[in-house]
Amino acid sequence: MAVSSLAFSSLKLQAFTPKPTATAAIFKASSSSNQSSPSINKKQILQVGVGILAASVMALTPLIADATRIEYYATTAEPTCDFNFARSGLGYCDIAVGSGQEAPYNQLINIHYTARFGDGIVFDSSYKRGRPLTMRLGMGKVIKGLDQGILGGEGVPPMHIGGKRKLQIPPHLAYGPEPAGCFSGDCNIPGNATLVYDIKFVEIYSGNRK
Repeated sequence: MAVSSLAFSSLKLQAFTPKPTATAAIFKASSSSNQSSPSINKKQILQVGVGILAASVMALTPLIADATRIEYYATTAEPTCDFNFARSGLGYCDIAVGSGQEAPYNQLINIHYTARFGDGIVFDSSYKRGRPLTMRLGMGKVIKGLDQGILGGEGVPPMHIGGKRKLQIPPHLAYGPEPAGCFSGDCNIPGNATLVYDIKFVEIYSGNRK
């Protein structure tokens, strides 16, 4: 299963410190050897330098792409809509009603989601990882607000494949009074947090997992 806040993990960005490549090590060795051996010519040094530049560009490109994608999904949301509220306190509204199969009970499905706090700050997103999250509904594997918000119940209609829905999940249907997504003393989600999820129901899972 994809790692996500639904499984109590957190996303942290760390500073990127390029490690010396083999090409860079050769370049340093060549420079020091050049002081004691005049046999190394300018053409050889130039070729090594070009290799270092190419290796540096290849190493940095994925990092820049990830940083751009994180920034994009941290500032872009589905269109707003007016929430309807179930008796449980769950807020829901459909951005797009799907035309496929409705969400099944106790089966694996794939969804894309972006999760925000009430102030709009993103704390997790399957889009950033570039693949949907596989999850099982109705068995207590995810927070109650997602079970009800996708499966339906208490006046909430079930989602259908292809549908997009926004959920406003109060603390008692989310993680409650305790912080969540904690690692080494740092917690991604504070206690009593109201969460807003943008959900896209992608498909029924068709792999080999049970």
